[in-house]
Amino acid sequence: MAQYEGGASRRLTATAIVILVTVAVSLFVTLGNFGVEASMRGGFIPARLSGIETDFAAVPAILTPLSCTLLHAGFFHLGMNMLMLGFTGRETERVVGPMGLLILYVVGAFAAAFAQWLPDPDSITPMIGASGAASAVVGAYSLLFGRSRARAIGPIPAQAVHVLWLAIAWTVVNLLTAFAFLGAGIAVAAAAHIGGFLAGLALAKPLLWWNWRKA
Repeated sequence: MAQYEGGASRRLTATAIVILVTVAVSLFVTLGNFGVEASMRGGFIPARLSGIETDFAAVPAILTPLSCTLLHAGFFHLGMNMLMLGFTGRETERVVGPMGLLILYVVGAFAAAFAQWLPDPDSITPMIGASGAASAVVGAYSLLFGRSRARAIGPIPAQAVHVLWLAIAWTVVNLLTAFAFLGAGIAVAAAAHIGGFLAGLALAKPLLWWNWRKA
């Protein structure tokens, strides 16, 4: 429990809990030099989801979209993902609630894994990192808090144009980033980032409605 002014106490937010668990597991793996083995056994490997047998099985394939969010390729990778999640998650949680935030994060993780699986289902390259799941939170945050200047296009309402613009902008940014890092020999799971973001866009308003309906 954390203490606040007036002696009132507040529980940790869902965002903080996700960050603390992720940091604890990632640091344990990194500092213990278990990174390579953990990536192969707990990372998301598309081929495993396709039913192709590998020698890396440890975490059940269906759960690897979640286990891979707890693994990171070093301190910078971990720090950037947690910074992104912390900045957008806190505000998003305020309007969708703790359960809504967790639903957003978990569904985002699976959407990210599916998007990564789709273009190359036979790949045995493991995907690790929380960026796909965090991208769902970023997507929801962008829709819930971003200023919309979009206008209706014919029968397409302004809100739909706004969502489409966000999706296109995020896709372009991630594809350009992936190509830039590829030139430096660094693989970026752009498809996972896009898949997670799209899930966030789709879930933002339903989770907002669900949370306020309970209030």
